[in-house]
Amino acid sequence: MENCQSIIILHGWQSSKEKWNKVKELLEKEGIEVIIPDLPGFKQENRLTRPWNLDDYVEWLENFTEEKKEFFLLGHSFGGRISIKFASQFPQKIRGLILVASAGIRHKKSFIFSLLLYLKRFSFLPGYNFFRHIFYKKILKKTDYISAKGHLRETFKNIIEEDLTDFLSRIRIKTLILWGDKDKITPLCDAYLMKEKIPDAELEVLESVGHAPYLECPEILAERIIRFIKKLCL
Repeated sequence: MENCQSIIILHGWQSSKEKWNKVKELLEKEGIEVIIPDLPGFKQENRLTRPWNLDDYVEWLENFTEEKKEFFLLGHSFGGRISIKFASQFPQKIRGLILVASAGIRHKKSFIFSLLLYLKRFSFLPGYNFFRHIFYKKILKKTDYISAKGHLRETFKNIIEEDLTDFLSRIRIKTLILWGDKDKITPLCDAYLMKEKIPDAELEVLESVGHAPYLECPEILAERIIRFIKKLCL
């Protein structure tokens, strides 16, 4: 039972393990072993020495879990990307998969993104970088790329270019999908697509919750996780 009740949590892009402390505390009260590593690239002590892609993160997770026989895997947002691909390739290591507001579905570029690509032709003009920054921050509200520095910026580009839709149907593990109905970062339609594509998946929509349920409603999130783990560990 002890080996069964072990969970690895992968946080989101430019986030950290500390933001999951409340959920960790609640899970540990139920006797669940909780491991939350800092994903490479987001802290001074684990900065990247070259641009990574998603396969690099999957390989890192494989090495990180080399000595663990079986565990639950939870991925939030960017951590969900890693979890989806890892679960499709190493199902024997995972007791159950939990995707929380997971990224991984690549949507067709909208008109406004096409416009941005067109305007890139004029990058030689004075003030272009300032305009681009304002466009992302004020109009698109997508600051991940702008705030990323050095190798992390190229890593971000590598990550978002990969669509994981085809990997979903390869996941042969019991999966719980948790999603806030007010999520403006990863749309709720992605949750329904994941539910449809993953053969053995269940979806729970969290009412009045956005993209960060681990901060907005840690008690509810922890309760859903505990229930899922205990059900599969009986």
